[in-house]
Formats: sequence, C-alpha cells, structure tokens
Amino acid sequence: MLYYLFNYLDQLDFPGAGMFKYVSFRSALALILSLFISTAIGRRIIDKLQLLQIGETVRNLGLEGQMSKKGTPTMGGVIIIIAIMVPVLLCAKLTNIYVILMLVTTLWLGALGFTDDYIKVFRKNKEGMHGKSKVIGQVGLGLIVGLVLFVSPDVVIKENMEVRQGDMIEEVRFHTVEKKSTKTTIPFVKNNNFDYAQLVDWAGGYKEEAAWLIFVLMVIFVVTAVSNGANLTDGLDGLAAGSSAIIGVALGILAYMSSHFEFASFLNIMFIPGAEELVVFAAAFIGATVGFLWYNAYPAQVFMGDTGSLTLGGIIAVFAIIIRKELLIPILCGIFLVENLSVLMQTLYFKYTKKKYGEGRRIFKMAPLHHHFQKPGNAGIQALIQKPFNVVPESKIVVRFWLIGIILAVITIVTLKMR
Repeated sequence: MLYYLFNYLDQLDFPGAGMFKYVSFRSALALILSLFISTAIGRRIIDKLQLLQIGETVRNLGLEGQMSKKGTPTMGGVIIIIAIMVPVLLCAKLTNIYVILMLVTTLWLGALGFTDDYIKVFRKNKEGMHGKSKVIGQVGLGLIVGLVLFVSPDVVIKENMEVRQGDMIEEVRFHTVEKKSTKTTIPFVKNNNFDYAQLVDWAGGYKEEAAWLIFVLMVIFVVTAVSNGANLTDGLDGLAAGSSAIIGVALGILAYMSSHFEFASFLNIMFIPGAEELVVFAAAFIGATVGFLWYNAYPAQVFMGDTGSLTLGGIIAVFAIIIRKELLIPILCGIFLVENLSVLMQTLYFKYTKKKYGEGRRIFKMAPLHHHFQKPGNAGIQALIQKPFNVVPESKIVVRFWLIGIILAVITIVTLKMR
C-alpha cells in the first residue's frame, strides 16, 4: 500500500518518495517493521493467550525438562502471521502474482494450523484435526499454487543459455522472449536446468500438458512434505523458528539472484521477472521469525503451535517452487527432511518388527530425531541407536541444529556453482 502511495508522491516530485522504487529499501523497511511488530505485539498476544488459558498440554514422555513446559501459551504462530502480513501489505507490490500467492499461502495454512490448535486447546482433543483433513488442506493449497503457476500469464522465465568455447563457458545469455516453462534448477550438473517435460516424452502431442501435470503434482508433494517437516521440527524451544529464519535468508538471496540479470548470469540460473518482490516477503519472513524468537527462545514464553509451524513450512515450500529451486529443498531444508525421515523410519521399523517378532522395536530412543538426544537412558535393549546415554541440554540441541542449518543454507547456494 505504501508503495502505491509513494509512487504517486514521486510523480508529484515529493522529496524522498522515489526510495520506494528500490526493492532493497522496501525489503529493509519490511524487515524492520516485522521485527518491531513481532516483538511489540508479541507480549500483548502472549498475555491474551494466558488470560484465555490457552496453554500447552504436555504428555509425560520422560524427556528432560518436559513437564516445565506445561501451561506455556500456544497458538503463538498468530504473532508470526501478523508480523509477515502487515509489512508485506505495506511494502510490496500487491499486484505481483508471486506476492499474491505467498499471501494466500500464509493465510491458508495459518487458518489450517489455527483450526488444528483450536481443536486441541478448546475442544480438549489432544489429537487435534484428523490427519486426513490436514493433508487435504495441504494438498488443496498445493493444487491452487500449481494451477495458478500454470495458467497465469505473469508466471514466465527467461531461460539461461551457455556460450561455450570448447569445455569453457565464456558467458551466460538469456532468451530475449519471456515464456512459460516447466523448467527448474537442479544442482551438481553442468546445465543447471531440468525440465519436467523430460519425464513425459511418451506423451507425444500432449507433452506440454503432461509436463504441467507432473509439475502440479510436484508442487502438491513439496508443500505437504515441507509443511509437515516444519510441524515435526517444532518440538524444542526456538528450533523451528530459528531453522526457518536461516532458510528464509537463503531463499531471499536466491530470489534476489534469480531476479537480477547479472547475478543470474553469474550463477547460470534462469531469470525470473517479478521475483524481486519476493525479497520483500523474505525480509518480512525473516524479521517475523527472528522477532518471535525473542519470546520462543529457551526457555520459551510461547509456542507457535500448528498455527505457526504449518505456515512456516508452507511458505518455505511455495517460495522455493516460485523461484524454481524446489529441487534444492532436500539440502536447504535438511533439518526438516531428517525430522520427517526419523519419524517415518521409526514408524515403519516398529510395525515391521511387531509383525515379525511380536513386539515393536525402535531405531531411535524417540522420534522426531531431536527428542532422541533429549531422552535419558537407552530406551530399552531393542533400540538400534542407543547413544547418547547422557541427556543433551535442550538449548544445546537447538543451537547445534541451527549451526547445521546454516551450513546447509551455505551449501545450497554454493551448489549452483559446483558442477
């Protein structure tokens, strides 16, 4: 909104109004606003949640310090959502299709997570929303995002072309014509582009439509997987918020690179017109998550609940898809991936051993993985991975996961030049 106001003032030669033309200025303003909003309103929302007795219900799982969290206000993801929405509405171009998709994602998954938390807190149902209903909501968002990217005329790219002299790349040029494409960025290969159409060569004359079908299915899978991964990661004070902030920084850098001719040429990635507005959203996202850490860092004064975790995961997934970097998610979101896999491995192995031996056995002392390091003892002789025998303090687990997240974020960006 401020963008359009100052654009009008600039036409009237109002001093300083031209600053709003620059993405860097608007991104810095969005970052500052989101930090201020999340810290300023955070305390008031926490007090309101305590007044309404919206506290976390904790089951005794034998984890160190677990019961001290009982009664801590939850549903704090509302703070993150407000701190993202307000700066974006003020600082971004609201006609930009990518900004619209990100706002829809934030509200959609925020509402889904809020519903889940509402059922847990007010209806006293510890299981919350039925798993199938939650997946349907995630799939629905993925379908909307995929179809909009398919049909919108504003979703176009300029493909990068390598000009070679022998085995050496002399320069990277871009097609002069913007076009719709199912291409995405893939790491570790000489040509950084991968076209989903290569998977449907058998479709003949319907190859283009089949490629978009594969693309939409990929969008649905990525949105569901990453949002669930963030949800599982939200088990220790500050873990999900801090990890998301780190990922947000990497995505913001990639969005800026993808929307800048020179940087896109340097990295040999496709140029995406309009993606520069996503830098404003990324700045608000970073500010909101870092500001939330003011209250969520150990010992947490508030938990984000599914309201926050599902939203953060969905934002990361859709953001990566828009800038055609979804195939980098296994590296960038490595923490989420490992948390997801630990639960999947634990569940499958338990069911397999129960069927084979009559009793379920475990790989980890407890899943998701962060609880494995938090649980004392060796969890019984059936556990394949019984170390560490000593409990690792919660704050140390979180910081170490953050450090791993930083390393993965750096690797994600570096992989674009590692071919």
